Amino acid sequence: MDYKDVLELILDTDDVTVGGGSASALSGALACGLIGMVCKLSTKKDFGIEAEKQLEYAKELEELRDKLLMGVSDDAKAYGVIRDAYKLPKETEDEKEARKQAIANAGIIGASTPMENAKLCRKVYNIGMELQGKTNPNCISDLVIGCEFAKIGTNGCLLNIEANLPLVKDKTKIDEFNKAMEELKID
Repeated sequence: MDYKDVLELILDTDDVTVGGGSASALSGALACGLIGMVCKLSTKKDFGIEAEKQLEYAKELEELRDKLLMGVSDDAKAYGVIRDAYKLPKETEDEKEARKQAIANAGIIGASTPMENAKLCRKVYNIGMELQGKTNPNCISDLVIGCEFAKIGTNGCLLNIEANLPLVKDKTKIDEFNKAMEELKID
């Protein structure tokens, strides 16, 4: 399943297989497109950042976009791991224990995927903020919207981590996730 398939599922109100995590990664990818476009439209004149640097940012944003589009699909797959863990049998004590462990492991996957997407979205946001006041003023709305998409992507991914964190039983992993959420959050 690629990001286009996931997008269709996000837009389908009857589908319950994908949600906020995939939508947040997609928001970050949209931010990349908008901010990268602004960079390319800011190369004819020096607005505070030289044309070569604008093009470097645009290239970096294209790479981040591609990673985030993969992240859209990865998040949908992570949800599938959690869903499948809950479907495991729980008749015997051994089955209950195996299911419990599978759910805890799935929780780590379910929190790790949006954490990676949050890091990518935060990079996009940081680039957008670096460009503030240093791009073609005719593109200011595109830059602002791109930054807002990156902020929504970052914070949305963090909400997704938080939603999956109760499944995680490994204290070290919980501490790692909490630290990352604190560092990545955008107010």
